[in-house]
Amino acid sequence: MYAIIATGGKQYKVSEGDVIRVEKLDAEQDSTVTFDQVLAIGGEKLAVGNDVANASVSGKVLEQGRGKKVIVYHYKRKTGYHKKNGHRQAYTKVQIEKINA
Repeated sequence: MYAIIATGGKQYKVSEGDVIRVEKLDAEQDSTVTFDQVLAIGGEKLAVGNDVANASVSGKVLEQGRGKKVIVYHYKRKTGYHKKNGHRQAYTKVQIEKINA
């Protein structure tokens, strides 16, 4: 059985036991989070729309972290203009425990 959930502006296909990295959530390490926005549940038959209105997916927060640094470099030729900037995106690593259909 799998589910398609939406969180942080992205969609993820998850099964029980999967470990995913989602956009940062306000949750402590080793706490439980619930994803209420379930778009579809699949298995033998795909359920969407009103069939998954009360469905949810629960998971355990494994860690909070920051990704690798991405360098952003702006440059305009002939003017001497250049600007260097770095960015590290925050994430939350979650292990999917149960799909409540």
